[in-house]
Amino acid sequence: MRASTLSRRRGVRRPSRLAPWEEPPSVAGRLGKGTLITLILVAVLGPLYTIVLTSLSSAKTVTEAGGLVLVPDGITFEAYRQIFSDTVVSRAILVSTGVTVVGTLISAGVSVLGAYSLSRPGSFLHRPLLFSILLMFVFFPGIIPVYLMVSGLGLKDSYWSLILPSAVSAFNVVVLRSFFMNIPKEILDSARIDGAGEFRILFRIVLPMSKAVTAVVAMFYAVGYWNAWFNAMLYIDDTRKWPLALILRQYVVDSNPLPAATAGVTGDAPPTLAIKMAIVVIAVIPALILYPLVQRHFTKGVIVGAVKG
Repeated sequence: MRASTLSRRRGVRRPSRLAPWEEPPSVAGRLGKGTLITLILVAVLGPLYTIVLTSLSSAKTVTEAGGLVLVPDGITFEAYRQIFSDTVVSRAILVSTGVTVVGTLISAGVSVLGAYSLSRPGSFLHRPLLFSILLMFVFFPGIIPVYLMVSGLGLKDSYWSLILPSAVSAFNVVVLRSFFMNIPKEILDSARIDGAGEFRILFRIVLPMSKAVTAVVAMFYAVGYWNAWFNAMLYIDDTRKWPLALILRQYVVDSNPLPAATAGVTGDAPPTLAIKMAIVVIAVIPALILYPLVQRHFTKGVIVGAVKG
């Protein structure tokens, strides 16, 4: 009698063979994974290191390096000091901060309210509104109709033109709706039996259970507002109302020098390249701070909200 038959009769189960993806990685696999991660880190952190180092370098160091600095030779904060003493960049930082904060609050609030109403099948105009949201994935009105609408509403050359045209994202609304639809209906029904209204259910039950997806969507809006420059280029004529992203494009991408870099330049003034790299660093810092804080919510937020429902 075979050993397998004896084992089955005695109630002893032979361990099943693991699937290839469940087996522990080999030594070569671990080495390959470590090498790949190292290369990715170098590819990501290398340019950031060069940009930060160039922004902290003197004119002599930048001249000797022939451009971007790879080897440090002294550190100076003159480029940052000159940027923050210049009214153009300092005002642009304030404009971007205000637009990002106000725009994120408005966009996240409207998206949450719209997604919750669309997640309730019996809500008012449920199907037409849902169809309109889904239609936005396929059709977009275009630049000219939006420009004419902004001009017709009198929003041109105002801060609201940087917020309202892109206040709601159909993708974010759909993600929030999918997440809200997976909240157990029994919890919501029990709250209604206790006399809770829809707004109380939303703010006391739904939102506390949806912190992950709400944080991710708010981060999407915040990063989008902080990096937005196209709306400012279209609707803002007053340079005092330019956000930092448009300053970054004008003076870094288009190579237009800052007024402070050309007016009253002395021998110890930082080079234009150091000032440009300092602007890039200032523009990147908020995203570097925000992403690690919200990163742990990605898997639980967007992926769960997109797959379920």
